[in-house]
Amino acid sequence: MRRTAPEETQLSYSPTIAAIRFGYGLSPDIAPPADPQALLAGLRAPDMVAKTYPLPSLVQAVDGARALREARAMEKMAGDGSRQDRVRAARLALRGAQARAFVSQLQRAVHSSDGFRERLQYFWANHFTVAAKGPAMALLPYAFAEEAIRPHLAGHFADMLKAATTHPAMLIYLDQNSSVGPRSRAALRADAAHKRKFGLNENLARELLELHTLGVGAPYTQTDVRQFAKLLTGLGFNSEGGFVFRPGRAEPGAETVLGRRYGGEEPARLSDIYAALDDIAVHPATARHLSRELAVHFVSDRPDPGMVSAMTEAYQRSDGHLPTVYAAMLAHPAAWAPIGPAGKARQPWDFIAASLRGLGTPPETLAGLDPGRVQRFLAVPLKLMGQPWQQPSGPDGWHEDASAWITPQGLAARIGWAMKAGRFTDDELPDPREFARTALAEAASPTLITAARRAESKAEGVGLILASADFNRR
Repeated sequence: MRRTAPEETQLSYSPTIAAIRFGYGLSPDIAPPADPQALLAGLRAPDMVAKTYPLPSLVQAVDGARALREARAMEKMAGDGSRQDRVRAARLALRGAQARAFVSQLQRAVHSSDGFRERLQYFWANHFTVAAKGPAMALLPYAFAEEAIRPHLAGHFADMLKAATTHPAMLIYLDQNSSVGPRSRAALRADAAHKRKFGLNENLARELLELHTLGVGAPYTQTDVRQFAKLLTGLGFNSEGGFVFRPGRAEPGAETVLGRRYGGEEPARLSDIYAALDDIAVHPATARHLSRELAVHFVSDRPDPGMVSAMTEAYQRSDGHLPTVYAAMLAHPAAWAPIGPAGKARQPWDFIAASLRGLGTPPETLAGLDPGRVQRFLAVPLKLMGQPWQQPSGPDGWHEDASAWITPQGLAARIGWAMKAGRFTDDELPDPREFARTALAEAASPTLITAARRAESKAEGVGLILASADFNRR
């Protein structure tokens, strides 16, 4: 296998590409990464931006949902005005918490000096997609990304896999609480009492193998899925929203997954599930699948096979140590190919975050947006661009291919938002010619610079730049 010499990587390195392709774009206030090592070093540095812009915890998400449920229950018991006021207050409180969480997430992308960390959290949270099931659960995806994903960005994949699999947000999303071993103590008691039948739910097992680890087309069978689903019985959450393992719901006996036996002890043990996840995390198919997914997200919809091979080898050599895999990606010349017509399309979230980052939008401006303005100027435009926030259509998450985002309706929404980007910030717009240099540097084409120079107003010039093909590629 040909290895890239350090000198070759250095020669092809571009701070502009580093900021745009591996972060959330250039900023007038934050210097781009000096070299590939700076991107990786940021992952080892203290996570200051998470402290500055906190996201809801699982406890806060559950408390908000409980308050709304209790208010609704009281409203049904008595329909007087005080009960309705309580429901209204609970809804407003939850709406405010949603808006604050949305803005905090955006603040991180706009103001972090370590854009690579933010992009990695976005990637892995999408890889392990969870979505809110109804308004009451709207804060759960934030808690999931913060608690199951972010702490493991610079660790081994196995640790992230175990955290994501057992987080209540994942268990709720894939209905794992309803999965009970057919021969478990809980199922046998229900049968004896002629109560409702318990059943096995394969959702979590299937998505773990098909999406989260081995990938579609990998060497596993429906038998593996069913055996894995039996092994996963017992995973659940309690009324407080916390993770629990219930041996009484677990299927007794050993299960065979991908040729290996797990379990068989009585009572069932959580450690057997962790052992299976550890083994699957270092499976060769997992190494290939995750390496390609990373390359597709960051570099190209059709990544260089040599890059994917180098990343796969790094994954296997390090037992899934993620920074080693990231380093292999950044060391490959394909990572620094010029941004061009065949480049990645910025997804709507990326587009809005990069726009506000390029404009140098102050933190207090975003923090000052009330829930109504967050909806009108950020959440609704995202939906019109094709990305209703925290609501992907399925467990496979947001699609990577440019065709998913570059649609007539999506482009119209981007252009409309771009032409109004300065209206809600209350900040002075930059000179378009200067903005082209600030937001794109050498990635701005001569055609775009000419268009910016000819704009009749700052708003028009800035809008043209944000709506341009140059800005919407990475």
